[in-house]
Amino acid sequence: MAAGVLLVGGGFAAANAASSTGTKAAAHYPVSKNATGTAAVVSAANAFLNTLDADQQSATVLDFSQANATAWSNLPCAGTCRPGIDFGSLSEEQLAAAESVLKVALGSGKDTGYDHVMQTVLADDVLASAQSTGSPASAQSTGSPAPAPSVTATATATSTTAPTDVPTGAPPSGGTGGGGGGFAYGSGYYYLAFLGTPSRTGTWQLHFGGHHLAVNITFKNGKVAGASPFFTGIEPTSWTADDGTTYEPMAEFRDGMLALTGSLTTEQLAAAKLSASFGDVLLGPGSDGEFPATKQGLKAGDLSPKQQKLVLAAIHPWVADVDDATAKQLMKTYAKELKDTYISYSGGTGLDTNGDYVRIDGPSVWVEFICQTGVVYRDKVHYHTVYRDHTRDYGSEFSFS
Repeated sequence: MAAGVLLVGGGFAAANAASSTGTKAAAHYPVSKNATGTAAVVSAANAFLNTLDADQQSATVLDFSQANATAWSNLPCAGTCRPGIDFGSLSEEQLAAAESVLKVALGSGKDTGYDHVMQTVLADDVLASAQSTGSPASAQSTGSPAPAPSVTATATATSTTAPTDVPTGAPPSGGTGGGGGGFAYGSGYYYLAFLGTPSRTGTWQLHFGGHHLAVNITFKNGKVAGASPFFTGIEPTSWTADDGTTYEPMAEFRDGMLALTGSLTTEQLAAAKLSASFGDVLLGPGSDGEFPATKQGLKAGDLSPKQQKLVLAAIHPWVADVDDATAKQLMKTYAKELKDTYISYSGGTGLDTNGDYVRIDGPSVWVEFICQTGVVYRDKVHYHTVYRDHTRDYGSEFSFS
């Protein structure tokens, strides 16, 4: 059985095919006419829930508790480390409806938002396919993939009644959900959960993720109260599909950081250099609220106006993974706080070597980018990054000490 699934609106083919980067015409489920913002997300969420049976709904709609909200990971650990319903268990119709939720909740910019998230999911099908033909020896010497894990998933092919705007079931709240566990790559191992009941007035969270991806968007009284934590990484960093399409989902993320560090003078680089070295991001899963007490590096307020614009441009790709209106408001906040924002790095600034690390730390914004040695493509690097907000993580619903 294939480790991947066909995402009908996003152009992904099954991971067990010779190429997992095929396309299929979009078939997004419609949301309520004229719905925008949170109303559109709620409408799409309800449309998705109406494609599910009662058991599937109970795996999807869970308590908005600290335990559920913080249960995300960058690892390919399936449902053992994250809540929600897995894409590998959904029918083609259900996948279309789930994808519509993401489309209205995420940013619309090229290579950011929805586009970026879908390409990240696609990359895991590439990993699954690559692993199935690789060997440990070749992986160490040529960048070929390591062996495939044994755990697999597949999508069903059933159909259900078309959704309406209001969910037909009464999904109970519950625990972590998520179904089967294990260590595996593939688009079937991405999980969608609604923590709290999707509502235009209440407080709830859209929780979506899998390997190298964690999307946490908190809604409160009809508005986005927090678009973080947001973890995104990628392996391989780029690839070309059989149809000639080249994918590089994190190019804008990397290039923004390169433009920023590349603008620094020798003196500024010395001021920004951290004494510590890093193997991963500091504030990844399980590190909620653990912001360093003291900011380090080079103060953005001491940079030239052109360099300050580069700081904001470097931040933007992470913030752009939430809806456009929210991203615009967050960027305004980060611009106002720019003079008290710090830039730092460790290792090199080329972002092409294991241990190359860049951080942006402001009164609110926190972004980390690090290069690690590849896990599947072992003589190449892959990226880990995280975006957090000192005051807005999880919509400020929880306190961490």
